[in-house]
Amino acid sequence: MTAKTLTPAQLHLLKLFSIDGSDEFVQEIQEVLTRHFKAKLDKEIDRLWDEGILSDEILDKIAQEDLHAKN
Repeated sequence: MTAKTLTPAQLHLLKLFSIDGSDEFVQEIQEVLTRHFKAKLDKEIDRLWDEGILSDEILDKIAQEDLHAKN
């Protein structure tokens, strides 16, 4: 495995976790990040829906697909 340089975001997170490495703090950070990315995903889904790129029909079609099958 090749050594890689950490990104600024990774370095920031390492500094943040060095302040308080408790399980409670880790859980809180995970919850905050989950809420943040869920909000971003919801916003993007709303945009796709509003633009007609996503619909009930398309969601039904996706639900029928085997997303793990290799093409």
